[in-house]
Amino acid sequence: MKRKLVSLMLVAAMTAGVVAGCGSNSDSGSNSNDSSESGDSDDGSGKVYYLNFKPEQDEAWQDLAKAYTDETGVEVTVLTAADGTYESTLKSEMAKDVKPTLFQVNGPVGLATWKDYCADLSGSDVYSHLTSEDYALKDGSSVLGVAYVIETYGIIYNKTILNDYISMDNAVVSSIDEINNFDTLKAVADDIQSRLSEINDQFGYNLKGAFTSAGMDSSSDWRFKTHLANLPIYYEYKADGIGSTDAIKGTYLDNYKKVWDLYITDATCEPGLLSSKTGDEAESEFGMQQAVFYQNGTWEYGNLTNDENGYEVTADDFSMMPIYIGVDGEENQGLCTGSENYWCVNSQASEDDQQATLDFLNWVITSDTGRDSLANVMGFTTPFDSFADGYVADNCLIKADQSYTAAGKTPVTWCFTTMPSENWKDGVGSALLEYAQGTGDWDGVVSAFVDGWATEYAAAN
Repeated sequence: MKRKLVSLMLVAAMTAGVVAGCGSNSDSGSNSNDSSESGDSDDGSGKVYYLNFKPEQDEAWQDLAKAYTDETGVEVTVLTAADGTYESTLKSEMAKDVKPTLFQVNGPVGLATWKDYCADLSGSDVYSHLTSEDYALKDGSSVLGVAYVIETYGIIYNKTILNDYISMDNAVVSSIDEINNFDTLKAVADDIQSRLSEINDQFGYNLKGAFTSAGMDSSSDWRFKTHLANLPIYYEYKADGIGSTDAIKGTYLDNYKKVWDLYITDATCEPGLLSSKTGDEAESEFGMQQAVFYQNGTWEYGNLTNDENGYEVTADDFSMMPIYIGVDGEENQGLCTGSENYWCVNSQASEDDQQATLDFLNWVITSDTGRDSLANVMGFTTPFDSFADGYVADNCLIKADQSYTAAGKTPVTWCFTTMPSENWKDGVGSALLEYAQGTGDWDGVVSAFVDGWATEYAAAN
């Protein structure tokens, strides 16, 4: 079975041997790090300890660590945090004697918390390979974080089932292309939800809902308290001509309500069950063709196409459309594209460990083994020029994003990196769940969103 939602898992060094005299690295051609960088660990004493943010890529990182150790003799340890626990895991690991030498922050807000632990990467090879300064986190002239994956999310949909539905009498659309706004999306989802038995009988599916379950378990709630919440923030920022704020107004929270109502009513389960529904369950519902629509991102491609999971969908069955929330002009909206995955090297690690970590990162983005893993195993779109010679992920969800961009649609910026804190997200998530369960009203969501933002921003600044 898949190794997606692993608990905290510390994998020991893949090999015990450490090669004395790393001159072999400097002789290994373009894949070696420039020894002119400070703290060069020629004695081979440096080690790498990576705290990985992405559970779905744990196995790939473990394999990559082993490959590097086998090739260089340098010890690489990978610890993967379970979904929704990265920040608490990072705090815990940084409090120990042996700290991560490589970790992640999610953007400017995360950097503000951890910048005292972030080494300046401005002279590093990994920074030199960035295709744009937009993918660097800076503090003045210092480069404290480097994005390593550009990702996209939206509504993944089963185009095979959707096209079968469209072929039925009285379908509300005649083409998937007509679903380019919230009203049309809702009309299609409502109709599918009301005709589940008819669709199943006619085409042999086992549909249980138009949308997968909007689980509010910690493995799933980030899809709604962070990724879905990005949409009203994006449109408010766009309307006001700003890039961040100390006091969100909530201009588009009625639109947030519209799409949340759709998710929890035209779904595979009743709203009262959402507190215990997990990310794995939503993925399985889509993978087993029990739902047509599934909010998630390009990172899900590997899970959905992994034969070990036994899913019925194939890469030919699905694609991705934008998350429509009923805003004027959204017909010209593209998918949500950006990054919240920035590598940071621990400035409080020894010079040897920092250099070993820089060497490892350079190998990951320049070696055939590393590039193949990031592009083809993990399915990443990367912001490095070293991937231009054929190391491009074969991912239908990435291709969907490219199609929207080529058609002139405007990508939705990842504004959620400006959310004031994890506490704010948790407050919004709790309010969403209470509303869905009927134990709270929408005013509670508005209060958590608007009042909570002002409170958390003030506390953080």
